Amino acid sequence: MRFAATVTDRYLGVLESLVERGWRPLKLFTTTVDNRLHHNSAVIEFARRLKVEVQISRLTDENLHDLGQRGCEALVVASYRWRIGEWRSHVRRAVNFHPSPLPRGRGPYPLPAAILERAAAWGVSCHKLEHDFDTGDVLKSVEFALSDHEDHDSLDLRIQLAARRLSGEVADHFEQYWSAATAQEGGSYYPMWTERDRTLDFSRTVADLLRQLRAFGPLECIAALNQTRFFVRRAIGWTESHTLPAGTVTYINSLAMVVAAADGFIGLTEWSLIDQERVTGSIRR
Repeated sequence: MRFAATVTDRYLGVLESLVERGWRPLKLFTTTVDNRLHHNSAVIEFARRLKVEVQISRLTDENLHDLGQRGCEALVVASYRWRIGEWRSHVRRAVNFHPSPLPRGRGPYPLPAAILERAAAWGVSCHKLEHDFDTGDVLKSVEFALSDHEDHDSLDLRIQLAARRLSGEVADHFEQYWSAATAQEGGSYYPMWTERDRTLDFSRTVADLLRQLRAFGPLECIAALNQTRFFVRRAIGWTESHTLPAGTVTYINSLAMVVAAADGFIGLTEWSLIDQERVTGSIRR
């Protein structure tokens, strides 16, 4: 199968799995990245070893036309932030690997929602590419159970591994799965999160706050303390009776801060300033 792919390093396994099964890449498309959550150096190196062209800009209608002229039989999309144009007049097949068990979890990045909603299971889907994001008929999905203490990083890695397994299965049965793909009915959609979604409300329970922090992980939550705003990447917490108002900073030691919550305390262990101002206010015990 001669194919083109859009991919970043998080879904390099999808590309590797296809190549291992004899699929022939004609061209790879990737995007500019933040080198924090998204990278593309491994994809570019993989393409270099295969002597395959890489384009680090949006896939255009002209690109689709060129792929058609070169005999591209399939377009494989994974981890790509731009909408793909009308591909049907140029390429026979186009699929997208989406990080949720469709039709549940449509949307640009549903991982935090899976943890916030205490999902018992999650997964990855391969679906036909349509103009409306994440709406195409599903070729195949795989699911796995989630633990009570799942966090963003563990879910992200499990999705990457599941996507690799799924791509191999799709490659082995591509025509069969394409012909038997099922339409999506019902399901759910998660828009991109807002600043409010990421903001810690210390009047909530320790368990709720820790779940929120696990859900966003490297995406970081936001805390407003002593008239200063922080990005919070990691924290710990415990339940303990106290009479302090929620949000009271009760202890600071080096870069760690302990904050009163509804039923205990949250220890902020990895954070950075949003507003570059001196932390003001007294420390209460």
